[in-house]
Amino acid sequence: MHAKRIVSGFAKSTAFLTLAIGLSAISSMAHAQSAWPTKPVTFVVGYPPGGQTDFAGRVVVANMQKELGQPIVIDNRGGGGGNIGSDIVMQAAPDGYKLLVGNGVITINPHTYRSTPMVDPLKFTPIGTLLTSGLVLVVPATSPVKDYKQFVQYIKDKAKTPEGVNYGSSGAGSLTHVTMELLRERMGKPEMNHVPYKGTAAVAVDLIAGRVDALFDATSVISPFIKSGQMRALMVTSAQRVPALPDVPTAAEAGVKDFEIISFIGLYGPPKLPADVVKKANSAMNVALKDATVRKNIIDRGDEPGGGSAEDLGKLTQTHFKLWGGIVKANDIRVD
Repeated sequence: MHAKRIVSGFAKSTAFLTLAIGLSAISSMAHAQSAWPTKPVTFVVGYPPGGQTDFAGRVVVANMQKELGQPIVIDNRGGGGGNIGSDIVMQAAPDGYKLLVGNGVITINPHTYRSTPMVDPLKFTPIGTLLTSGLVLVVPATSPVKDYKQFVQYIKDKAKTPEGVNYGSSGAGSLTHVTMELLRERMGKPEMNHVPYKGTAAVAVDLIAGRVDALFDATSVISPFIKSGQMRALMVTSAQRVPALPDVPTAAEAGVKDFEIISFIGLYGPPKLPADVVKKANSAMNVALKDATVRKNIIDRGDEPGGGSAEDLGKLTQTHFKLWGGIVKANDIRVD
């Protein structure tokens, strides 16, 4: 009996010790998660500096750093239409230290890169919307085109010449590319040569020089060139006129019906990012977007501040994924 009591007591002690260790481990894991971040966080941008996606990431960095208590590093990984950057985050550990500042790489690329194996883009973990905007149709300031009606006739006439029509984009399969292809369809599909660039900065140089005839791009990127007189804006694709460009008509006002195209930039994590990390990152993002200076910076450039919940971004992403899938298929737009 005495021996049995000793064994029974030992077993109970061992069970208690095992339970204590288990609880301690769980407590340590929970503390580690809630303590995020404990080191610098990287925002991966799949495009070179200077574009709307890059701007969306940088405009909130200072304020988010204050909230999170750690530095945020912008890592520009241009190439592959943004696929290189998105793949880095898709393959990253779900610990919150590599996040994606993304747009059409999630909602458009899976439809245009048809021969490139892709994981399901909807597996990215939504964190929050950074900003939204319409796009602006611009031509060089030296162009004879003064409005959209003249633009249509100019494109149709020039398409018949040996020189032809060249339009630029920030990258093959980008929102700027597919939007121009949609407009080309509305114009009766005149012959237009697509010239893809690695980011907006490069195409802007050639547009100003007259080496390309037209470009669609985000208001936050194009408005400085319009205000400086280097480019002429013909219309914006938002439902309302943009405060930063009050004299530029909407597509509807210019005579293009049902051409409301909205760009949005979101902050995403890799698949299976823990809910507490999402919540903390989303909270820091929303605080940053409420800052008066940040909001003014975004609005002055022609965009609208984002915000809201992770669920809001998830719904927006799925809606646009379906929208662009239909448009890409209808217009047979493909990159590879």
